[in-house]
Amino acid sequence: MARQYAAVTAMGHDRVGAADDLASWIAQSQGNVEESKMAVLGGEFAVLMLVSGEDSCIHTLIDGAAPLGDSLGLHIEVTETHAPHGNDQGRPYAVESFSLDSPGIVHSLTREIRGLGISIEELETSRTSAPMTGAPIFRMRALVILPATVSLADFRNSMDELAHLKDLDIRIEPL
Repeated sequence: MARQYAAVTAMGHDRVGAADDLASWIAQSQGNVEESKMAVLGGEFAVLMLVSGEDSCIHTLIDGAAPLGDSLGLHIEVTETHAPHGNDQGRPYAVESFSLDSPGIVHSLTREIRGLGISIEELETSRTSAPMTGAPIFRMRALVILPATVSLADFRNSMDELAHLKDLDIRIEPL
């Protein structure tokens, strides 16, 4: 029987053991965590997982999400999805931006990337303080897939123009 896949999302107040509670539930349902991202954001625990298993496993997770969420104090959703795809749709690159923090940086970068027809596979941001001044420094890192229709030179030129316009330090590296 073919493996089935589901995206599992959960969010709720952070507490010790939240990640283990979810992992235990998936294991008891005979599921396997293929990929995951977990973080504490402003005191809230958030997770996104790709889980695989037999059809019965995926349906057990779907049916059990709300009751488990109620008992754990988490909002849990399970959505059937497809097997992960490789990077065969294009060439993977990491895009990193560093700057003083200001509103609209994520929107400016994502709008520019979208305008070029480039897919964003992953995106994460963080804010830290500059070592000497304590000024708020914003960092964004994205994994993008350049399609064959977009040249690396055009992508770099577009990012350079945006960097100049918004006073960003943008780096593009092949993966």
